Amino acid sequence: MGDFSHGSDQTPAAGKSRFSGPALYLVGTPIGNLEDITLRAVRVLKEVDVIACEDTRQTQKVLNHYAIATRTTSYHEHNEMTKAAELVKEMQEGASVALVTDAGMPGISDPGYRLIALAIRHRVPVVPIPGASAFLAALVASGLPTDSFRFSGFLPAKRGERRAALEAIKSSPRTQVFYEAPHRIVATLEDVVETLGEARDVVVAREVTKLHEEFLRGRAGEVLKNLKTREAVKGEITLLIGKAEAEDTRVGTDAFVRRSVRQRVEQIMAEEKVDEKVALKKVAKERGVSKSEAYRELQRGK
Repeated sequence: MGDFSHGSDQTPAAGKSRFSGPALYLVGTPIGNLEDITLRAVRVLKEVDVIACEDTRQTQKVLNHYAIATRTTSYHEHNEMTKAAELVKEMQEGASVALVTDAGMPGISDPGYRLIALAIRHRVPVVPIPGASAFLAALVASGLPTDSFRFSGFLPAKRGERRAALEAIKSSPRTQVFYEAPHRIVATLEDVVETLGEARDVVVAREVTKLHEEFLRGRAGEVLKNLKTREAVKGEITLLIGKAEAEDTRVGTDAFVRRSVRQRVEQIMAEEKVDEKVALKKVAKERGVSKSEAYRELQRGK
């Protein structure tokens, strides 16, 4: 097992780590360009006993590039319930483990939470090794305000649920950041135009840090028109939506809630062929309010 010595209480000296002995290291790996990895990450990956990978084949490309010969094991969404327990047991017996995903920081829209929570529960030190993150890289280069933002992972794949999610941010005073699949980005932007308006500022960040990196910045209607001219949209995508303009935020919150509850109830009734009672129950659950409160807003919105 590698020697992970204690550093100072302030800034650890080069080559030193805060913990000694067994620990779970959350290691950021490149999201595209293989040079986007820290010296500390390379050292830790060389010194731990095992690297838990979302896909060992993907991780092996990075390991080969940096001549890292550490043993790897699979840890992904289909085996994490059993694998998390196995890895924590190894750490309790003295092993040090590095957790990596295919790209970026572990736990961000990727497997990892279960292992991290279990390690903390069993008092195994959890040590973040910062690295590349697609949504953060896209955000700082977007040109949209970064003073207040919200990252929400992937938007829902189903159109009705996606529109409800977009409706909920219509009057948002902060930049919204999502991941999106390339085959859905056009449909999603159509929903953005219909729900938030064609003048809403958006940025589609595609293939960040990779050879064909591209930032499409502009009004939602313009960006949608651009993408529609392409035969296909490929690559990893981060979608950023600008905050509501001043005139949008002046719309009364109560009126917005009433309208959105009524529209969402009608939408669910039409799409799922259910009655108003069933649809209202679903809307109440989506918004985290009581059914009676949702009903009152529905009645006011009629």
